[in-house]
Amino acid sequence: MSMNKPYNDASELPVVIPVFPLEAALMLPRGQLPLNIFEPRYMSMIDDALKGERLIGMIQPSSAKEPGHAGPPLQPIGCVGRLTQVAETGDGRYVITLTGVARFRILEELSAMTPYRQCRVAYAEFASDFTPRSGESEVDRESLLKALRSYAESTRLKIDWNAIDQARNEELVNALAMMSPFGPEEKQALLEAPTLRARADALVAITEFELARTRNPASRLQ
Repeated sequence: MSMNKPYNDASELPVVIPVFPLEAALMLPRGQLPLNIFEPRYMSMIDDALKGERLIGMIQPSSAKEPGHAGPPLQPIGCVGRLTQVAETGDGRYVITLTGVARFRILEELSAMTPYRQCRVAYAEFASDFTPRSGESEVDRESLLKALRSYAESTRLKIDWNAIDQARNEELVNALAMMSPFGPEEKQALLEAPTLRARADALVAITEFELARTRNPASRLQ
């Protein structure tokens, strides 16, 4: 999905952004994340984003313990996305699509007056996120497709193989990572993978591990 405002480097992004904590939700650069917004605080966040930069940071809650914290602790790394589609449903909800721009690391959470949370963030370590298709040639596409076929056969998952064949490596890896049915820890590992090749390799490893668990149910009890 195209954006009206392209972002070429970190200097074009704000250092303070609203964040939307959502478990097992994964957004990656240039990936599209559809969301159904109904909580008043996040309705307010969408309204404010539309008035300003149209940017929202997606991040997962963390299981780490932080005594005295105002809300659930957050993972250190998330991904900021731009509002590229917004629709009102007529029953008090927004149906939106965020298009991923770049990953960020939280520097600090601010004491915001808004009902939603805001953080000061840095993008420097994710400079490659601003370059489309960066690292595509290093992806082991054959291994990725092999793992996907095995998983589809094992779970009887229907796959549009024609669309898969036509997808470029970045689109393929990131779409599979975002749509994968894996848990929060696996999703965070996919997000934090430093390169596209590393993300593809992690996706293969996680898929193979889940396949092994499926084929050997007794292993789940260990």
